[in-house]
Amino acid sequence: MSRGLTSCPAGRQKELGAGTVLAAGIAILLCLLLAAVAMAVQAGAASYRAAKTADLAALAAADATRGLISGEPCLRAAEVARKHGAALEECRRIGPSGHIVDVDVAVPLRLFGWLDSPWREAKGVSRAGPPPGRAP
Repeated sequence: MSRGLTSCPAGRQKELGAGTVLAAGIAILLCLLLAAVAMAVQAGAASYRAAKTADLAALAAADATRGLISGEPCLRAAEVARKHGAALEECRRIGPSGHIVDVDVAVPLRLFGWLDSPWREAKGVSRAGPPPGRAP
């Protein structure tokens, strides 16, 4: 008499279905790992954008202090920051003639476009002014 396809040795009965649970657990773990990597990449991109926006805003403000472009330096910096999706947090004119400008900008950090993160923004800081020995 032959055994049917449904019969298993008594010791192996409890292992039925364990592979499915293990595969589901590994899939969930891989999804969480992928989400963490995606968040790190988006945070890095926001940090890069903040640094570049700070550089551009500082250069615009420094050009305005030297009269190369019209307008008030900190308003120019705020305009450049806004056009690049950032907010100007601080603008300081320093130096004996006020031709050196420090700016701080913040780029909002929205992970996956909808999920709020514990870190609300990426910050960028930059300084610009005339070359040494060329200040008016």
